[in-house]
Amino acid sequence: MTQFSMRRLLALVYKESLQVIRDPSTLMIAVILPLIMIFLFAFGVSLDLNKIRIGLVLEDTSPEARSLAAAFQNTPYFSATTETSRYKLTEELVAAKIRGIVVIPQDFTKNLKRGEIAPIQVIADGSETNTASFVQSYAEGVAALWWLSWQQEQGITELPSIISQVRVWFNAEIKSRNVILPGSLAIIMALIGTLLTALVVAREWERGTMEAILSTPVRISEFIIGKMIPYFLLAMGSMLFCIALAVFVFKVPFEGSILVLMLATAIFLLAALSQGLLISIISKNQFVASQAAINAAFLPAYMLSGFLYEIQTMPLPIRTLTYLFPPRYFVSIIQTSFLAGDVWALILPDMLAMLGLGSFFLMLVIKKSKKSLE
Repeated sequence: MTQFSMRRLLALVYKESLQVIRDPSTLMIAVILPLIMIFLFAFGVSLDLNKIRIGLVLEDTSPEARSLAAAFQNTPYFSATTETSRYKLTEELVAAKIRGIVVIPQDFTKNLKRGEIAPIQVIADGSETNTASFVQSYAEGVAALWWLSWQQEQGITELPSIISQVRVWFNAEIKSRNVILPGSLAIIMALIGTLLTALVVAREWERGTMEAILSTPVRISEFIIGKMIPYFLLAMGSMLFCIALAVFVFKVPFEGSILVLMLATAIFLLAALSQGLLISIISKNQFVASQAAINAAFLPAYMLSGFLYEIQTMPLPIRTLTYLFPPRYFVSIIQTSFLAGDVWALILPDMLAMLGLGSFFLMLVIKKSKKSLE
């Protein structure tokens, strides 16, 4: 059996790199398509939510405080979890298990009965801008309605003395662009990563050059790696281009490390490029491969990654299905890197999941690749 040859591999990489340079469609996929998509996501996408999970911190356990907590629990707009300490709920907010925290402080009832201002604190997760606005406005509304009801019970006709002190975490300005653009990078990489390699093997079959390649001593592993390396580098460059646009043109804050984000991108591209190569090997037709790539990459990435719809609000079967798609993890990593920084407790499990899926797709490519004209 022919041994693995670095010389043959470099020759294949050189040959494929020349093909990339000579093929305008490849450069359009890698440069023009991301540019168009990032502008579309920046200006054309908005998200609306109508129910969210929050945490209630009851530092005051008086009947009045419990009555206010019941008002939050009974509203159809919130699904509330009650705790007596904010620390557990803070961890859940960082892990995105809840999207807001309402704190009823220790001196709430004391201030209320004195006729003084009785503040409650509202903490919102700014990584979901619409959710943050929802938490803020409806928490104020629930508190105001409860205060009016309590006044009527007490026979008081004074002006409301409850105010809400609102803090938004991760996205203090509550700009939807700060969330949409980072998430859109995963959608763009999923699409172009799959499209770039979905056409390469099919193009060889259509042009009749595959027979010449199969007649050489090239091993299947050399062929696969030689096909992937140029498009991997091209996609990494496209990712850097998109990050630069998001940060310097659209002024999206970036709190994490560019090295960590590019490492995550490299792992994700292993899955995306392998998926595209698998489609190309199976289809052997560029038109069929391009259509299959769009359906296999873009639609799941857009609908099932958590970018457009929150995964926690999906039905259980669909929510379970999302674990099979790498963009689910990549969207989480990018949004965490941009808005919260390098939170390894969230990033590392997602990286490992993407690595597992990428290795699975790569094994399928190796299994389906044969040095045969059949």
